[in-house]
Amino acid sequence: MIITDTSTHGPVFDGEAEAILDHYAESAKQKIAQEGINRIHVRLGEVLRHDTGRYESVIHTERQVDDIIITDTPVVYGPWLEGTGSRNFPKTRFRGYHTFRLISQMLDADAGDIAERELRDGGYIEELNL
Repeated sequence: MIITDTSTHGPVFDGEAEAILDHYAESAKQKIAQEGINRIHVRLGEVLRHDTGRYESVIHTERQVDDIIITDTPVVYGPWLEGTGSRNFPKTRFRGYHTFRLISQMLDADAGDIAERELRDGGYIEELNL
């Protein structure tokens, strides 16, 4: 006959794990959004010809339900710079910089790595005692 004695303690068993994972998910979203803003600023620095800093100063994050979005509101010329405005081609030759679209595609590809780095470096694994 084999007898075992099992002790169940720690965040997974006392209900704290859910709060830790919720905090991690929020933190990972924030890190990904901040990385997006950083990349947008770098790209705009490369493509804007007469950069005054005005446009970059209004780029920010906003919370929408459970997500964080990066936006340039209330700038009315943002769609024109992006190339999605009604005044872009064929009305003008300017087709836009496509900054938000390109950075969005890059972030989609890199979001897993950014979130994994936050999991590792943010101390969440230690908090879960894994």
